[in-house]
Amino acid sequence: MDDDDHAAAWRRIGAAEGGVTLAAVAQACAGDLDVDCLGVSLVVTGELRFMGYATDERARRMEDAQLITGEGPCTDAYVQRVLIEEADLHRAFSRWPAYTQAAADQQLRSVTALPLATGHLRIGAVDLYRAAPGLLSDRHKSRAGAYARIIALLALDEHPHLLTAGRRPVRSGPQGYPPSVHLAAGVLAEMYQSPPEDALARMRAHAFSHAQPLHQTADQVLNHHTLE
Repeated sequence: MDDDDHAAAWRRIGAAEGGVTLAAVAQACAGDLDVDCLGVSLVVTGELRFMGYATDERARRMEDAQLITGEGPCTDAYVQRVLIEEADLHRAFSRWPAYTQAAADQQLRSVTALPLATGHLRIGAVDLYRAAPGLLSDRHKSRAGAYARIIALLALDEHPHLLTAGRRPVRSGPQGYPPSVHLAAGVLAEMYQSPPEDALARMRAHAFSHAQPLHQTADQVLNHHTLE
C-alpha cells in the first residue's frame, strides 16, 4: 500500500453517500475494486468472532460459513496476518473442503482476504469475493490494503470493546462463537446429557446441512429447545 492508494481510497469514500461509516467504506471498497461482494469479520480476545458487515446476502452466508466450519480465508488471514487469496474456489477443496461447498452454493469463484490490524492489534479480516475466477491485480491488492487499514479504524470506532477486551494467544482453527451459540449448546447438552462440545458439533452440522446461519440455529434451540 502506498500514499497514492490511501488518498485514492479516501477520495472514493468521500464521494459516497452516507458519511464515513464501516458500511459506507465497505461498499466503496467493493465498488472501487470491482468485486461482487465483501464481508468483514471481527475477532475479540483472539477467539470470539462476529460479523462486522456484509455487502449482501452472499457475503453474509460466506462469513457465517467460516464461523460454522472453522475454516476459510478469514481465519487464515487473521491468524497468519497476511493476505490470503484463492483464484478458483472450485479447485480449493483440499484447502477448505466445507467452505468451498458454501462458495459453490453462492456461485462465488474467487476470494481475497486481508487481515484487519492497527499497530500490533489485529481485530479480524475483510473478505473480497468475485463470481469469476482469477486474482486481483497487484494494483487492486495495494488499494485493498488501504481500504483494510481504514476499515480496521472504523471497526474500532464502531466497536470500541475490541480495544479493551483482554487479549489471548491467537490459535488456529475455529475462532470462537457468539454467546447465543454457547448458550444453545448448553441447552442441548442438558437435554441429551452430552458434553457441550458434542452439542456444539451437532449444531454446526445442522446449520451446515441446512445452509442456515449458526446464530439462527442457536435461536431455534433457545426458543424451541430442539434442532428440528
